[in-house]
Amino acid sequence: MAKVYNSAVIAAPASAVWALVRDFNALPQWTGFVAESRIEHNRAADQIGCIRNFSLKDGGRIRERLLALSDYDMSCTYAILESPMGVENYVATLRLIPVTDGDQTFAEWSAEFDAAPEREDQLVANIGRNVFAAALAALQRRFAGAR
Repeated sequence: MAKVYNSAVIAAPASAVWALVRDFNALPQWTGFVAESRIEHNRAADQIGCIRNFSLKDGGRIRERLLALSDYDMSCTYAILESPMGVENYVATLRLIPVTDGDQTFAEWSAEFDAAPEREDQLVANIGRNVFAAALAALQRRFAGAR
């Protein structure tokens, strides 16, 4: 099983960052690579089991199911149902932790998945760099100077 992990410190209170990222349908608002997103069957974007269906700016389409959402832990866990990446059993968690020194946020994003052995290293690097790190950097930019 392949594992990906990225983290970043965001110069904003965790509650402010969570207010943005807890919306399972808000990827186009805070990532640079999602063109549009919708929740299937008109379900609420914070309803466990809802499916977000989104297109990437490069033309790919991904469907993900929300598995867990905790306002207490400021975390969400989701699974990929369909993706052009060639991953199976993909489950990821995005979690925010308040940093009391400076009222900042420690954000961590991790995933585990199965893939063809010859593609595993490439997928780990791609997801780590082009998805997790890119999205966390976008959050850092969005909240830069927000104090």
